[in-house]
Amino acid sequence: MAGHSTGAAPSNENDGMRIAIVGAGGVGGLLAGLLARTGNEVGLVARGGQLSAVRAGGLLVESPLGRFTVGSVALRGGVSDDPAGLRPAEAVIVAVKAWQVEDVAPRLASLIGPEGVVVPLQNGVLAADRLAAALGEERVAGGIVNLLAWIDGPGRIRHVGGSPRLVVGERGERARRPSPRLEALAAALRAADCEASVTDDVERAIWEKYLLIEPWGTIAAAARAPIGALRAVPETRALLASAMKELEAVARARRVRLPDDAVERALSRLDALPSEATASMQRDLAAGRPSELDDQPGALVRMARDAGVPVPVHEAMLAALTPLERAARGKLPPFPRT
Repeated sequence: MAGHSTGAAPSNENDGMRIAIVGAGGVGGLLAGLLARTGNEVGLVARGGQLSAVRAGGLLVESPLGRFTVGSVALRGGVSDDPAGLRPAEAVIVAVKAWQVEDVAPRLASLIGPEGVVVPLQNGVLAADRLAAALGEERVAGGIVNLLAWIDGPGRIRHVGGSPRLVVGERGERARRPSPRLEALAAALRAADCEASVTDDVERAIWEKYLLIEPWGTIAAAARAPIGALRAVPETRALLASAMKELEAVARARRVRLPDDAVERALSRLDALPSEATASMQRDLAAGRPSELDDQPGALVRMARDAGVPVPVHEAMLAALTPLERAARGKLPPFPRT
């Protein structure tokens, strides 16, 4: 589906699925663009300069899947900074940062259609529980996404690498039954050039991603280096592997069914990344922005203490990075960054 389009709305407004996307950053913006250009009724919750830019000129996506603009008219579900301003959706994809989920969760109730489902795509393992506490267990599924995309200017999304890969799944008792609502979402995503599947063990999928992204983001933020440099220095690679083994131990203490070779598989995936790749938490901390520090290594340290599992690498990294996080949130005076 490569090429350029102006994002004109499809002639049949009953085509596709009604999908709301909360968050217009790299993940949310890319998925909104891909889903809207294939005829789904997409609503987008954005804010600040991104909201103004999308309203004025649409959403420009530059990707190996094509360079295209989805105009604000083509986002037929609406564009707003208030979820209550959008039409209720069959699926709500939550693509804000992990630390923003607790605040946004209560505001999503009016956005969920009668049989609708909310799917969080945050890094970490806490988002679905936070949404369920506000919206009810039956309305919340689990999900992960793997892609490299970011805001490349107001109203512009840059995507590199292959097709976005998503895994979604029901939680709790629902996980044992077929899920037409998630099968429909996965089908819409596949039609939009994504790889998407429904699993009966979404907790395992979420923890497998956590095993990949959290140690990478934490060690990279402390080293201030891209993944290629982490891989090239034997001592740093060993530190990364040690952090992964700590996380694996916490997962097993919580009875998460990780595969026996989970750490080896995660390291292999990092080895396959472009050498210049950086993690989102690493980029936020380097830029002086609030990050997911509390939701990634912070959450791991808290869970480890509850389970009685020692995690000395994580405790040291968390202590080293916390001053950056506190300064970004105005809890410490700003200081020079090199």
